[in-house]
Amino acid sequence: MIVDATRVAACVVGLGAEVRVLGVDDPLVGPLVVHVETTNEPVCPGDCWTRPVAKDRQRVELVDLAVFGRPARLCWHKRRWACPNRGCHMVTWTEQNTRIAPARTSMTTRAGRWVTYQVGACARPVSDLATELGRSWHTINDAVIAYGDALLRADVERIGAVWALGLDETLFVRTGTYRSRSWVTSVVDVAEGRLLDLVEGRTAAAAGAWLAGRPQAWRDQIGYATLDLSGPYRAAFTKHLPDATQVADPFHVIRVATQALDEVRRRVQQETLGHRGRKGDPLYRIRRPLTMASERLDDDALTRLKGHLAAGDPHGEVRNAWHAREVVRFIYTDTHPDPAGFVAERADDLQDESCPPEINRVGRTIGKRRREIAAWHDARVTNGPTEAINGLNKRVKRAAFGMRVFKHYRIRALLYAGGVNWDLLATITPR
Repeated sequence: MIVDATRVAACVVGLGAEVRVLGVDDPLVGPLVVHVETTNEPVCPGDCWTRPVAKDRQRVELVDLAVFGRPARLCWHKRRWACPNRGCHMVTWTEQNTRIAPARTSMTTRAGRWVTYQVGACARPVSDLATELGRSWHTINDAVIAYGDALLRADVERIGAVWALGLDETLFVRTGTYRSRSWVTSVVDVAEGRLLDLVEGRTAAAAGAWLAGRPQAWRDQIGYATLDLSGPYRAAFTKHLPDATQVADPFHVIRVATQALDEVRRRVQQETLGHRGRKGDPLYRIRRPLTMASERLDDDALTRLKGHLAAGDPHGEVRNAWHAREVVRFIYTDTHPDPAGFVAERADDLQDESCPPEINRVGRTIGKRRREIAAWHDARVTNGPTEAINGLNKRVKRAAFGMRVFKHYRIRALLYAGGVNWDLLATITPR
């Protein structure tokens, strides 16, 4: 058991024998202040290696971790040394100790690493930590960005071998008088479900620039490129990953057919009754069952669906659109030996004259993307993990009540969803 009060205080400070506790200020209002100094005896960093003499002291107050439920400050009495050797080019210098705090920072190293983990790994709001440590929002956020950027640079193995890559956009921020939307592109390792990077914009140039910045050997090992029906991402994959097989995401393909079905229902509603759907209208009453998979409808639901179609769909256009949507779903449940040919046949069926014009448009879309759609049968990879990562990115924004600086958003999203090796945090200090 340690009975020396000074030694007990040094253990509480937790910086080892290299730090000596000089005293503690315990004000009635405000944070607890612990005064410390280093115990090491340095030598001149110049060529003479002479033992220097202490010239004066400088008090530097640093934000530290909260203790016993109250904010705390570490007041470091930094010594300024002078070399007694008149021929040495090192006249004076101030001691540095990265275990206590990096140079030109206002927070201790351990506090900076702690807030980085809390914000990065746990997605805690910066404002919560600012309240807990009794410091401003900007001080905490600056530490998170500094340590987070250093951690991402140090984790050189974070972006490893990738055999399935996904791209998808997500809304970043609305700015200006007209609330103009700014988008970002998520680059995701689909197989591992890991965010590789965030890129400003959702254009082919933005995604292509990121791919072009990766080594050619890394790009050559990518076998599958998953995407929704986005033209820009398709162009980026075609240019920079020419050997990768592009796979259209099943969810987005089926959603195109479902949206076309809903467009047909609303058009027929207007043509037959002359107004938007109301509570008692036949087609309005089946708007939800129409979008459900047929196998999820029981016999009673199917009976009601057919009855309302007979009452509100005189020309059978909604019925044909519903069957067409089921044909699109059937693309992903069929085990045809020639998937590409099977998809092409279904695309031709959807462009038949008996189908509504909205469904003809779906058929043309599927015909243009038949290779990407058919590739799913071989790859069995989807853009689902990319959509999941977008959900994690949105959680980061919700915790911050919205973000406006892309650099901050990128670092915090990568810390939260990028699969960072947090064991490296104890070894890094910001530049």
